[in-house]
Amino acid sequence: MVDHEVDTPAGAAVVDADTADRRGGLPADGVLVRVRAGVGELTGALRRVAEHVLSDPEAAARATIVELAERSGTSPATITRFCRAMGFEGYADLRLGIAAETGRARSAGWTVDIGREIQPGDPLERVLGQIMAADTRAMHDTAALLDLTEVERAAVAIAGASRVNIFGASGSALVGAEMQFSLHRIGVAAWAWSDVHEGLASAALLGPGDVALGISHTGQTRETIEMLAEAGSRGASTVALTGFPRSPLAELADIVLLTASQATTFRPDALSARHPQLVVLDLLYIAVAQRTHARAHAAFRRTAQAVDGHKAAKGATA
Repeated sequence: MVDHEVDTPAGAAVVDADTADRRGGLPADGVLVRVRAGVGELTGALRRVAEHVLSDPEAAARATIVELAERSGTSPATITRFCRAMGFEGYADLRLGIAAETGRARSAGWTVDIGREIQPGDPLERVLGQIMAADTRAMHDTAALLDLTEVERAAVAIAGASRVNIFGASGSALVGAEMQFSLHRIGVAAWAWSDVHEGLASAALLGPGDVALGISHTGQTRETIEMLAEAGSRGASTVALTGFPRSPLAELADIVLLTASQATTFRPDALSARHPQLVVLDLLYIAVAQRTHARAHAAFRRTAQAVDGHKAAKGATA
């Protein structure tokens, strides 16, 4: 039965291609990347179309506009609006984009077990294959989403910063600690905060010339938003690492770095986003090191020498 409901209530967040592109959000290609990035911000009938396309992209690429409307319980008019929300002029362009992307994924071997639930009795070989396929897909999706101009801006800001604060909670705190460790090794004064009281106190001491990095896959974590907002109110440059370009965290940041995720059984989006987050932060770290090469090289050498004496001697036995 075709559903003719209104796609979104007044004021609801919908992915607008032009707006997202200005924020460095959506790529010019990668249809499924766009849909995954925007599905959380779609509502009603548009969201049902997005979820149906993601559940079986190959079938969506073969379907007519009427067939896709029937299968998603919507209407052809909704499909047309969905195409425009994803940045396409019409349904033909959407179908071609999906077909091209699923073809590339199939030839690259990314589709192995993606979308299939891991069962308790699955052998580890199958589980490993699914994890590798999901992570590989997430990495490629992240590369498509990531705006390198934004990475460049963040690297320049961090390279010239007097102090860098990194904010994150739970799993994002672990990712933030990795970034703090990397920056510290090349002589960048960086601190990672997960406790909101300590983070807010530290953010209040920032000012112009400092940088604050907030990490949250959903961009909805209240503590991280509060800490980044405090840093921004003091004049610090703010950077958000998130999977949602229209999230509260992204909206308040000066610079937005986007990541994608590919959820699997026992690894929902927030957990499956960890590896893409680390890749983006590793890229940012290298970009900072490039821009502070002499200082970074000297600092890395000194820090390596400082801990060298604690390595086991060659040939030593326990």
